[in-house]
Amino acid sequence: MAQHFWVVGTDTDVGKTLVTTYLMRFLQEKGDKVTPYKPVQTGIVIENSKSYYADTALYQSFSNTVLVDEHINSYSFKIAASPHYAAMQEGEKINKDGILQHINRLKTKFDYVICEGAGGLFVPLDECGNYYFLDLIQESQLPVLLVTRTTLGTINHTILSLEALKMRNIPIAGLVFNRDEGNELEINNVHMIQQYINLPSIKIPSLECTSSIRDIQLEVEPIFERLMKL
Repeated sequence: MAQHFWVVGTDTDVGKTLVTTYLMRFLQEKGDKVTPYKPVQTGIVIENSKSYYADTALYQSFSNTVLVDEHINSYSFKIAASPHYAAMQEGEKINKDGILQHINRLKTKFDYVICEGAGGLFVPLDECGNYYFLDLIQESQLPVLLVTRTTLGTINHTILSLEALKMRNIPIAGLVFNRDEGNELEINNVHMIQQYINLPSIKIPSLECTSSIRDIQLEVEPIFERLMKL
């Protein structure tokens, strides 16, 4: 039995894409049919006269199979900003119903669909502030894996995010503590968060470069065991 799920974060740049990519490879190497899906990405990268979007490019570079562009993304906006603002700058609107329908189509084609959020939970998807990423997650009826930091400030950000998910009755599969240096402060931060909520968790060390994704071995089985029960 498989389970589709979200990888969401306490904030922007906490490592959602790295975690999504790692889990994609983990499941592919087990022989599962899996696709990542980033509904909305912002911030085009231009290097040596080439342009790309970093999130979906990372998926493509580490996937063991060819990923279909139409499967892995619905909206890409050039400006690095909140989705609602980036869309507004290009005269576009994000169709949340289209995203939900796309997720449902992917669920019929793959054993696992790993949906990746954008920024934190309360990132707006419309310019009126009536619809947030948290609303989309709730409507999708999929569980989440929450990615957070280990550094100063993470206790507050993580517990607020957990509370927001619990208030919406969104099942939480576990926690990922990213860029862990293992110092005394970080150890205590992780301990305090784990005292607050009893969930499977993994810690990802700070990586020198994204190519190190291939080298790390994480104990993700407890998280997938919980996913199967949600």
